[in-house]
Amino acid sequence: MPSLIDIRRRIRSVKNTQQITKAMKMVSAAKLRRAQDRVIASRPYGALLRKVLANVAVAVSGDESAGANPLLARREERHILLVLITGDKGLAGAFNSNTIKGAQRFIAEHPEAAVQLELLGRKGRDFFRKRAATIHGEQIGLAAKVVYEDVAVIARQAMEMYRAEEIDAVYLVYNEFKSVVAQKLMQSRVLPVELTVEQTPVDYIFEQPPAEMLDALLPRYVEMEFYRALLESAAAEHAARMTAMEAATSNAGEMIEKLTLYMNRVRQASITKEIIEVVSGAAAAE
Repeated sequence: MPSLIDIRRRIRSVKNTQQITKAMKMVSAAKLRRAQDRVIASRPYGALLRKVLANVAVAVSGDESAGANPLLARREERHILLVLITGDKGLAGAFNSNTIKGAQRFIAEHPEAAVQLELLGRKGRDFFRKRAATIHGEQIGLAAKVVYEDVAVIARQAMEMYRAEEIDAVYLVYNEFKSVVAQKLMQSRVLPVELTVEQTPVDYIFEQPPAEMLDALLPRYVEMEFYRALLESAAAEHAARMTAMEAATSNAGEMIEKLTLYMNRVRQASITKEIIEVVSGAAAAE
């Protein structure tokens, strides 16, 4: 049976841990609010950009030169660039492990293709560094403060590789923010760009050839997809960490209650034992 000093020390240690988890929850909640606002603001822009691209594609559908855009060229997927977005820190539940498992599942589903990894985040980088994986590049610290230009540089490198036919497809694996308690693992193909034409497209009046507009909008669309994916991942990470720290704080409170109850029982048993010894000693003295 542990002594009272050991139990008090354990309770004090759990209380310190509870204070840390509570502080981390509050920090993640504050960061989540800002990240959530940025995600919600980026979604309409991305949806409208896809709609505009689809309508412009309708305008250039009869132009043979429009099919020459290298970002629309479809090839057999023999060389794939997989962009994996994870967090730089842990203590976020299954946030990082889900994305890593998603990347492993993607590689297993494409056994005939040479998959190169572009790792955005420390956790994904540390995991695949220890495995026999082909790593094309790695970026750390992007999720701490998502800046469009920093993400656009990575997107432009991927587009240059695709234009040079070094790769045949580009995929993104990341967590999409749904709510504070729910994140969805996403796997989306960015290149080649797939334009879905609506049934009733808008008939634009163009001041310049539609093919030129399509050539200018396609790179911006790819950059936006990278940027939006990183925003979604950052918000999902803060939500997952806040939920995990809330659960840890609650568990620490329950453990403190159990340890306090156990300590009281040990102290009561000790007092009872001392009383019995005193009574027994007095009886023996008589």
